Amino acid sequence: MGISRKDAVMRKFVRSRSQKSGLPPGTPVFVGEKLAETVKITVIEYDESKISEKQIESVDQCPPFNAKSTVTWVNVDGLHDAKLIESLAESLGLHPLVQEDILNTTQRPKFDDYGDYLYAVLKMLQWDDEKNETTAEQVSLILGKNFVISFQEKPGDVFDPTRERIRSGKGRVRKMGADYLAYCLIDAIVDGYFVVLEHLGDKIEDVESTLVSDPTPQTPKAINLLKREGLWLRKSVWPLREVISGLERTESPLITEATHLYMRDVHDHSIQVIDTMETFRDMLAGMLDSYLSSLSNRMNEVMKVLTIIATIFIPLTFIAGIYGMNFKYMPELEWQWGYPGVLAAMAIVAGGMIFYFRRKKWL
Repeated sequence: MGISRKDAVMRKFVRSRSQKSGLPPGTPVFVGEKLAETVKITVIEYDESKISEKQIESVDQCPPFNAKSTVTWVNVDGLHDAKLIESLAESLGLHPLVQEDILNTTQRPKFDDYGDYLYAVLKMLQWDDEKNETTAEQVSLILGKNFVISFQEKPGDVFDPTRERIRSGKGRVRKMGADYLAYCLIDAIVDGYFVVLEHLGDKIEDVESTLVSDPTPQTPKAINLLKREGLWLRKSVWPLREVISGLERTESPLITEATHLYMRDVHDHSIQVIDTMETFRDMLAGMLDSYLSSLSNRMNEVMKVLTIIATIFIPLTFIAGIYGMNFKYMPELEWQWGYPGVLAAMAIVAGGMIFYFRRKKWL
């Protein structure tokens, strides 16, 4: 039996993770699958009246983060260049454990408060129309006093609407601080979960329709594949509540009271995502039970028909057996109407049994 793409990727992660055995804690080693050819760093710097956007080639070109009137968003696409990530992290004064977690793409979603900055790990889920499946990548967010650093495994994300709002000046993002920008990025990730869940729900409806109308031997296989996909999504979504709850309840001065209100809203959205996942999980479990019940009922119907047929033919076989005993002095053997009489008796017995079965509603 072949293994799925997600299982193959997980095995690669395990092999990559084993390379860290024996190394000191905080050693920056890339763990995961290389999803980008080169590391791309983009910088967006803005305030309420102006904005600048550029792509830089090295960490030295990164602007200083001590400006009080502007918000800086540095986005890094590609994590396989451990030295570049390490140099960027060192320029920000990030803890070695944070550097290690950024490069470890198998990290469980979590939130840590380091005083001068906040660190959060999230799983960004996107729907791939070409492959008709869900893709996932790790996103690490660093929130400082007036800057946000986002680390992604590859180009392409769910942050384009946020970028457009920054460029056009629509909404509150240009009027508020870095904490609101971090909220916008987290909210975009959570909204992406609803898109994935919508496609998963469509798949479940298709399988459910097949289950009701014409289940086939392939139906339980489809149900099991959906259950595995749901379990994989659940592992990415379930810790999300802890992360957002930590951001909502933190007393760090980096998040203002105004942004706390928005964090509560995205926390509510995360609860909705988890509830939807649990609903899908229960539906899939019920669908498998329904398939097994349907299969059992169909087998019972077949056995019922066969049993009735066998029951009807038992007395007929008995009559045929009696007149098949080749005794010389059987009185009916010499009777002119013996053959049609026996056939008529068989027909009457069979008809009477069918009439009885119908009255009992067995047929």
